[in-house]
Amino acid sequence: MLGTDSHSDLAVISVDEIPDTTEPLSFIQDSPVIGQEVVAIGNPYDLNGTVTSGIISGLDRLIPSPAGYRIPDAIQTDAAVNPGNSGGPLVSLDGAVIGVVNSKRGDNIAFGISAALTQQVVPELIETGEYEHAYMGVSLQNVTPTIADANEMSEPRGLLVVQTVRGGPADGVLQPSDIEFVNGTRVPVGGDIILTVGGEPMRSFEDLASYLALQTRPGDTLEVTILRDGTEQTVELTLVSRPEQSQSPLQ
Repeated sequence: MLGTDSHSDLAVISVDEIPDTTEPLSFIQDSPVIGQEVVAIGNPYDLNGTVTSGIISGLDRLIPSPAGYRIPDAIQTDAAVNPGNSGGPLVSLDGAVIGVVNSKRGDNIAFGISAALTQQVVPELIETGEYEHAYMGVSLQNVTPTIADANEMSEPRGLLVVQTVRGGPADGVLQPSDIEFVNGTRVPVGGDIILTVGGEPMRSFEDLASYLALQTRPGDTLEVTILRDGTEQTVELTLVSRPEQSQSPLQ
């Protein structure tokens, strides 16, 4: 075993003897699209070399990781996946790797770690045996119409800061929310609304998770545009390495 990363659920193993006829698969160069035909290759139930087909059903999904965080940018497919498929490639019809098969969640719903995230993590696992993920130390919630109304926003947009981790990068930089009851429902109010990070608009939690995973590293300082007390302003936040385990959806 050359390296493992529980945050992305990826690992790299070393093979002593490789057949002369073996050729490496290439990663997809273009962005995958919903409806694109794909093939999953694996060994479900010890049935070696099993091939199943389907399409890409969804993109930019969040799926659980062994570390307790969520893995961003995941590929959803309806190709049949069963125990023994995990770690196998999900490929396009021309043989380019779109993702690494990860898990199944019900009939016709399976997920793979995206080629983009795999290419980010695997080279460092080969070189150092580990990979450090960027971390903001913040819990967020998509701004819904209810949250927008409670926070006197003209329209739903951005991500509401629910809480920050004490001593983390966002502590003292971003303002967390309080909880109020609106028509009998607990609603977070008063916290900062994140509008952009590094100049990229943040429309959902998935946007931020993918941005941090694919475009940042620990030590990077980001400009974060927020809405605070009805006024837009920009603050700077320096990322650190993500703690090993999480029990909540923190980024």
